[in-house]
This record gives sequence, structure tokens and C-alpha cells, in this order.
Amino acid sequence: MKTLSLHNTLGGKLEPFVPADPQRVTMYVCGPTVYNFVHIGNGRPVVVFDVLFRVLRTLFGPEHVIYARNITDVDDKINQAAAANGEEIGVLTARYTAAFHEDVARLGALPPTLEPRATGHIGPMIALIENLIERGHAYVAADHALYDVRSYPEYGRLSGRSLDDMRAGARVEVADYKRDPADFVLWKPARPGEPSWPSPWGPGRPGWHLECSAMIETHLGETIDIHGGGHDLVFPHHENEIAQGCGAHGVEYARYWVHNGHVTVDGEKMSKSLGNFRLLRDLLDVYPGEVLRLALLTRHYRAPLNFSERGLEQAHNSLNSLYRVLRDHADTPSAALDVRDTTAFAALLDDLNTPAAIAELHRLGDALAGAASATEAAQRKAELLAAGDLLGLLQQDPVDWFQAGAAGAASNEWIEERIAERQAARKARDFARSDAIRDELAAAGVQLEDTASGTRWQRAEAVPTDEA
Repeated sequence: MKTLSLHNTLGGKLEPFVPADPQRVTMYVCGPTVYNFVHIGNGRPVVVFDVLFRVLRTLFGPEHVIYARNITDVDDKINQAAAANGEEIGVLTARYTAAFHEDVARLGALPPTLEPRATGHIGPMIALIENLIERGHAYVAADHALYDVRSYPEYGRLSGRSLDDMRAGARVEVADYKRDPADFVLWKPARPGEPSWPSPWGPGRPGWHLECSAMIETHLGETIDIHGGGHDLVFPHHENEIAQGCGAHGVEYARYWVHNGHVTVDGEKMSKSLGNFRLLRDLLDVYPGEVLRLALLTRHYRAPLNFSERGLEQAHNSLNSLYRVLRDHADTPSAALDVRDTTAFAALLDDLNTPAAIAELHRLGDALAGAASATEAAQRKAELLAAGDLLGLLQQDPVDWFQAGAAGAASNEWIEERIAERQAARKARDFARSDAIRDELAAAGVQLEDTASGTRWQRAEAVPTDEA
């Protein structure tokens, strides 16, 4: 079997991926906290780990891969947003969970195998805290349950930080009831108006770090193969997860840690004060989901990604060129193919090298356009579509791709009516009317092509841009 290599944050090096059980490959990725619409930075891990999910399914078989991505539906930010809106917390989280599902579906992400929600796992969270207290890794003070970082000698090995550094820089509340400033909350008492659950330590709710550990233990086991998320989660979130999981069970918590780089917008960190905060759904109303997906995959997942309108235009033009070739070869049958033998798959096995896989897409598009025989065309088309499937691209019918419009664009029905009216005008030799309709369609961003078999149309394509 071919081997996947992944950069393991735990150790900081490239390692061959060998699952503990090839019949049950487990991956957990931190999902959204549902208090608002997700932004383009949130979209990057969705797309990156969707590609990894596709690679794992191809390697080990879809039935042998379990991918869990959680929903955090209890959190301080959720409480604050619900209070500001004057609505029930459950109403707010249901709305933004549904919005998240809509947005990631438009990005072409496969649904995860499991999607556990924090509020559905309060019992396992309480049990995990009790376990940690019994093992001497946690204590109760001032109605809080806290993790004692000094009880776990390997605390800091994921992030490479010393405990002294963490005490100085960790974003934790310093309270006099803590044994150490770096100790973190496992359970906190409820405040008036907040959701709460009964516990041995009084009514309250779990800490954020605890939620993922409990959901992983419940659905995937004490040790998982891959834990993923954004690089900003390495500390303190993932560091604390390791302390909880290893402290509770005395075994390795996650064998491979995979983190994607951060996203900037036009070279700057996203910030509402800078006016560059880009919601995913706002972008999806302007660009097809595959355009955003390609833009998010153009850089290696571990590298920082600068997101810009220029990058979106380049991605749109790239997809237009590939879909144009597929449209021109709509009648070419695809040859039989094992995707595991393709160059694109080999690129993704090398630590998800999406830039190399995308370059292979373009090479195959050019090869299909210049194919010298029907046999060669069938082979190149099969390879192109297989590479697209691995990346979650080229998933649409080429004609539909060129006829799809953004929000507010002329409807397909209106366009078809104008074309039929133009054909009737031409048949009646009313060329002035025919030309006027063509101009009307052009003003609406619709290009016409008169062929022997009839009039073909498409939406105007993005203006080509020079490569940076």
C-alpha cells in the first residue's frame, strides 16, 4: 500500500502515517463555536481536512475512516451574543449551526462521519473531570474544577513552551484559588442567565478544552490517529487537550497532530476595525464555492495564506480554463483508472502538497486539450477528473459552471427567453432587434456563441490577471 506522510506538530517533523488500526482510522478536527457566521479563515481548516479525509478514504476505504468534527454550542461568546440579541441560546446556536452547514456544503466539503455537539456530552465531561480528580490531575476550588498543570510533567511538549513561558503568556484567568497561574478551568460555576447543568461541584458548565477531550473519548476512543485544527489552537487548546486525555487514561492522546497556517486578508490580519473581515457566505454570494476552495488550496496547508480579490480572480480563471476543456470534451468517455496510481494522488501523499496537485490539474487540462487521439483524450480526461475529485474540484457539469450566476445576476430563465426572442427576430430578418437583444444580454454579463447546432451561452468570465 502507498504511504501518506504528514508533518506531525508533536515532534515537528514529517512522518509516515501508520494508523493504529487500518480498519478504523480516526480523525478529529476542532469545529466552529456557533455564535456568528464563519469567516474565510474558518473555511481553511474545513477545506484542508476535507482533502485529508478524501485521501484517507482513498487509501484505506471509505468504510474504514471515521472523521469527527465537533460543534461547540456552549461558550462565553455564545452567551454574550444571545444576551445582545435578546434570544434563547439554543435558538442562536441552531441558527448559526445551520448557517455553517450551508456554507461548508457550498465549499464542496464532504459531511464528516460524526458531528458531536458539546451540549450533548455533559455527562461524559463530568465523568472525565471525576477521573482527573481521582488520578491527582485536577482539584476543586471556589466551585471550580481546575487542571493542575504541575501534575503532568510533559505539559508543553506540543507547543514547545516551558511552564514559565506559559504562566507569562497564557490567556487564562489568574485567580487566587488557583494553585498555579497556568492551571486551567475544567468546570466553572454558572452565572445568572447562563445555561448550566448539575454537577458534583455545583451547577455550572464545562471549560472549552474539556469538551473536545470528552467527545473524542466518547466517539473515537482514548487514543486517536489524527487530531487537526488551525495553528492558533496549538496553545493553549490542544496542549490542554493532551494534558486531559493523557492524564485521564495514561496513554497517548493523539498520535499525529496536523495544523493549518493562518489566513490574512490583503496582507493583514483579519479585523473588523480594519474593515477586512470577510464572511464566508458573503464571498459565496459572489464567487462559486469551488473558486474559494481553490484559492484556499493554492498554498501548502502549513504555510500562511494571504487571501485577496486578485487571488479569487486567478482561481476563477483557472477553473474556467479547466471547465472549458471539459466542455469541449463532453462527448469523450473517460478511461478506466485507479486514482491511487495518479501523479496528483502522489502529490497529496506528500504531506497534502495541494500546490503540486493543482499544478498537475493544469498539466492534465493542457494534455487533454492537445490530445492527439481518442485514446489519449480518454486517459487524460479520466486523470483530470480523478485529480479534481481528490481536491473537491471540477464537481460540476461544465455547461452548468458557465451558466451559473451570482446573487442578483440575471436568471437562466430570463436569459433563455431573450435567446428565444432573438432567434425569432433573426428568423423574421429583424436584425436590428436581434442585435439589440444581444447587446441587452451582453450588458447583463452573458456571452453568446452562434453554432451550427444552435446558440450557446455562458456568463462573462473573470478578467484575466497577470501572475504575481
